[in-house]
Amino acid sequence: MDKKGKPPKGGASQDKPRIEIRPPEEQKFWQRPGFNLLVYLLLFLGLLYFWQTKPPQQAREIPYSEFLQYVQKDQVREAVVAGDVIAGTLKIKDPKTGKPERFVTVPLWHSNLAELLAKHGVKYTVRYNSHWLGDLLFNWVLPFGLLFLFWIWIGRRFTPGKGFLNIGNRVRIHPEGGAKVTFEDVAGAEEAKEELGEVIEFLKDPSRIARLGGRMPKGVLLVGPPGTGKTLLARAVSGEAGVPFFNISGSEFIEMFVGVGAARVRELFQQAREKAPCIVFIDELDAIGRARGIGPVMGGHDEREQTLNQLLTEMDGFDPSVGVVVMAATNRPEILDKALLRAGRFDRQIVVDKPDLEARAAILRLHTRDMRIAADVDLRVVAQRTPGFVGADLANIANEAAIRAVREGHEEITMADFEAAIDRVIAGPEKKHRALNAEEKRRVAYHESGHTLVAETVPTAEPVHKVSIIPRGVAALGYTLQLPVSEKFLSTREELRDQLAILLGGRVAEEVVFGDVSSGAQNDLERASEIARAMVTQLGMSERLGPVTYGQRQRSAFLGVEGPEERNYSEATAQLIDAEVRGLVEEGHARAREIIESRRAGLEALAKVLQEKEVIDGEEVKRILDAAGG
Repeated sequence: MDKKGKPPKGGASQDKPRIEIRPPEEQKFWQRPGFNLLVYLLLFLGLLYFWQTKPPQQAREIPYSEFLQYVQKDQVREAVVAGDVIAGTLKIKDPKTGKPERFVTVPLWHSNLAELLAKHGVKYTVRYNSHWLGDLLFNWVLPFGLLFLFWIWIGRRFTPGKGFLNIGNRVRIHPEGGAKVTFEDVAGAEEAKEELGEVIEFLKDPSRIARLGGRMPKGVLLVGPPGTGKTLLARAVSGEAGVPFFNISGSEFIEMFVGVGAARVRELFQQAREKAPCIVFIDELDAIGRARGIGPVMGGHDEREQTLNQLLTEMDGFDPSVGVVVMAATNRPEILDKALLRAGRFDRQIVVDKPDLEARAAILRLHTRDMRIAADVDLRVVAQRTPGFVGADLANIANEAAIRAVREGHEEITMADFEAAIDRVIAGPEKKHRALNAEEKRRVAYHESGHTLVAETVPTAEPVHKVSIIPRGVAALGYTLQLPVSEKFLSTREELRDQLAILLGGRVAEEVVFGDVSSGAQNDLERASEIARAMVTQLGMSERLGPVTYGQRQRSAFLGVEGPEERNYSEATAQLIDAEVRGLVEEGHARAREIIESRRAGLEALAKVLQEKEVIDGEEVKRILDAAGG
């Protein structure tokens, strides 16, 4: 019940599916042929060490004191003194094998051991047992080898990529022979394509402008909301110019090790110079281009700043005549470092904004050109129903319509499929298993009828396209959808006052019919309060406060996200602002009540049909109101 009026905002074309041809991945070091040889060598050396140090098989280990007793009793046949062990045979025979019993013991050295053995006729041999190989393997090679492998594992765990500690670049090269994207694959960004056309001419013939004494742009920054096709435009420039396209995301420069990002920047520009003329495209530039000196920094310089400094140096250092054009995309240009935006680096800033009505229709035609569309589908009506949508949203709607057509068993995608797809994107999926009881259904029907009746009465409102009391999304029990007749970029004071009355029409209808209100008008009150406060504090539409703005907010140019308000007015002004905001909301409430009470018959007729059908379109709304005489 809280989804009213226009859909959420969100416009240019998106990239269609394509296969990117990339160079084969570099083999891991454990996948190379020499690695197996190294493993076998280490195993052989380990076995050799154990074989050298292992005591003779089937030898009985005896205490050293027992060994001395055997010597004194003349029961030792021979002994081998080797390093830290004494091994040999006794004159006593093993009862199981009948052979002289073998022994091994660890000696406690004393000076007269040799005299004692000679005195009792023991044949003994002294060997020098060198364990240098084992010491080398187990005291040096094995510990440092394990540390080396652990270091590599940690590096790959935190920053998956290729190369030792991921220092290698991750740039993706789209070769000239691969599947190309051209301007024919881009719709809804005609102004941006015109500006990028000059870049294409420079790339095709870098010496053309040099003959006139000029230079081609070093950098082109594409600025716009998410989903408007900035990356697609960069690929289209590459496809039109027929040059290599280097693509890397800004976040891929940043690693846990300081200096890795700067090394990647140097490697990227080195590869670009070797393949010039070409395009270097850095997506999400704000990941590395954030203004320096903002926020706490450990040690004076962090990895992000070193990467940015290297990028600034590279863009300043290369000769534009070689034909390397740096393109970047961001949706937050206000946080970029000023050094990036100065002339000589990103010379051009091209805005890729949300598409208008004609552009949305062109984008829809682009995304549906390979679909089986029924004859009743009017893509212009679909474009009218989606104001503020970007190319990604429109591509999603086309795909959702195709999915619904398959689910419903249609041979072609119908207009009903597109309508359902738009409703799903705007208000969420239908909650078919959320059943309202009879009283709640009746209240929701009157609530939505109140919105509809006021919208059809006030002079500046857009016509109602559909009214529904089917629950959708998380909390929407119904919605009234209005269809814009034309694109609007400004709102007058009268239009905003009418919008306040429409938003409050549902709550007023509940008051008039039931004598009480419900929690279903929560979202309506929030939106009405936001509009009224904006009229007073930001738009200067209050006669008592005059054409002055109050309060400062840091606002993203394209995302529409506002930070906390910085208050720059007195407490007395704050009280006056609150009074003006309340006055505007109460005025809208009074207008809505006057309309509903004067057209009560139309309200009753709308609510009755809504309870029966649950969904009615704009034409039926007009027929019902005309028949009711309201």
